[in-house]
Amino acid sequence: MPCIPLFDTLNCVKRTSIHGVSPYEAQYGFSRAVRVGNRIHVAGTAPVPELGCEPEQDAFGQMLRCGTIAKQAIERLGGSLHGVIRTRMFIVDAADAHEVGRAHKELFGDVEPVATMVVVAALLEPSWRIEIEVEAMVGSETGD
Repeated sequence: MPCIPLFDTLNCVKRTSIHGVSPYEAQYGFSRAVRVGNRIHVAGTAPVPELGCEPEQDAFGQMLRCGTIAKQAIERLGGSLHGVIRTRMFIVDAADAHEVGRAHKELFGDVEPVATMVVVAALLEPSWRIEIEVEAMVGSETGD
């Protein structure tokens, strides 16, 4: 994996990227998640269904699907949901806030990360009601 210089060329931090299920990753040139040092950043994660499965229709189910995708990415990079420190939720309808928040609590309530929920005009696919970003830490600070 490439070494990313931090502050000077002598101090490098390992960078690891992984890909997920979104067809847009290859098309638009991004990774599902990147780990640099002990930080994991999970990209905007939409409720893309598993191959052969029907997409979730309601906001609660879509949020759980987004959380599952993020969790898998974090675990593949050596972290866990216990290390999640920040979430960002982008919703297209303010009326979905309660159901999205309820699913957020189910996914992340044990660690209570800082969180932001904003209403946006639209997401890339018209059927998507939610998209999330997640940041996590790996190491003794989080108990991992």
